[in-house]
Amino acid sequence: MNVGAIQFDKTGGPSVLTWRQVKLGKPRKGEALVRHTAIGLNYIDTYHRSGLYPLPLPSGIGLEGAGVVEAVGAGVTHVKPGDRVAYAGGVPGAYAEARVMGADKLVKIPAKISDEQAAAMMLQGMTTEYLVRRTYPVKKGDMVLFHAAAGGVGLIAGQWLKAIGAVAIGTAGGPAKCKLAKAHGYTHVIDYKKQDFVKRVKTLTKGAGVPVVYDSVGKDTWDGSLDCLAPRGTMVSFGNASGPVAPIAPGILSAKGSLYLTRPTLMSYTATRKDLEGSARALFKLVTGGKIKIEINQTYALKDAKKAHQDLEARKTTGSTILIP
Repeated sequence: MNVGAIQFDKTGGPSVLTWRQVKLGKPRKGEALVRHTAIGLNYIDTYHRSGLYPLPLPSGIGLEGAGVVEAVGAGVTHVKPGDRVAYAGGVPGAYAEARVMGADKLVKIPAKISDEQAAAMMLQGMTTEYLVRRTYPVKKGDMVLFHAAAGGVGLIAGQWLKAIGAVAIGTAGGPAKCKLAKAHGYTHVIDYKKQDFVKRVKTLTKGAGVPVVYDSVGKDTWDGSLDCLAPRGTMVSFGNASGPVAPIAPGILSAKGSLYLTRPTLMSYTATRKDLEGSARALFKLVTGGKIKIEINQTYALKDAKKAHQDLEARKTTGSTILIP
């Protein structure tokens, strides 16, 4: 069976993404054939395309999707043909009309959640889950700083932190993005284009700093993020939207107050079936319960993946973005 897919033969800008026909075989042991109905767009896709996170070439691209199982290989029992499923992680290749993949990454979609919602929230939503529940377990009353508050993870995180009862401080660029973040659970939103976020955080915390900073921006916010932390605070660096952080000397963590530093990934936090199902279950519960609304603010045809990448990197997008085969 031949299906359309986006692939790339060399790393570079969005122009390297190519639409082509690829041949799919039958699922082998432990695999499933999934016909996509919606595909998630995430910043990590641009890291794979650019070569920041190297992949063997040529390569497919995309880590998140939703659709219907059409066939399963030997040994697969937790999903069957006809099941609506979603996934985030595993081998890149979600930018395709259909794919054969490891069935261990698939979870069933609850009836109250649409395929489009599922494709828009699995990676960003489970990322939020591990960040606020496991990397640094946020408690009611905690004051935390979350960069890129108007992005896909940021909008989900604001709502999740509000549900916990935390005081969430977000950063965003421009009045429209700040207003969007404020509407999604952030108690305070700092416009980094107009305000020094370090000074503002120090003011809001009466000089104490915050116990945790969640930073997916990278190079541009690194130094400031460290300066926002209270002694023995936790720096959670989970992305590089502005570029990778330069190598650091561990002594900087000592000098700024015996800080903790972690560089987590969703793949590590959902490596076991138990962790994957637990993360997805926690996310689904808050979405179906109305605590978190998934904002799909951009939709592109799968063939227009180049344009989607251009807009994402130009910071023209907010919330979640999906591609439709």
